[in-house]
Amino acid sequence: MIPVTSWTPEGETPPLVTETAVINAIASVYDPEIPVNIYELGLIYAVEIADGGHVKVEMTLTAPACPSAQELPEMVRSAIASVPGVGDITVETVWDPPWEPSRMSEDARLSLNMF
Repeated sequence: MIPVTSWTPEGETPPLVTETAVINAIASVYDPEIPVNIYELGLIYAVEIADGGHVKVEMTLTAPACPSAQELPEMVRSAIASVPGVGDITVETVWDPPWEPSRMSEDARLSLNMF
């Protein structure tokens, strides 16, 4: 991934954090029990990028008793931290609305034979 930077008379500006770069990072995270990345599963509800490269993500899990409930948000945080220019990262697990299979992408449904 090539960071997007620009030049000013004072020199190079910090890399610009884009939604695409953040989503690509999130898409590298897989639920250990499901062979589809969490973005395609529809577990990511919101991605917000603020000044200074601060990123906030709202995500859910497939079920409240998900065995990966502790590790998945940390995996998301770690993946986002690899994006050049990212500042503070907040990953919030939300339960409303509850996740349901209709949130999955078509590719995810095909991968899991749920069409």
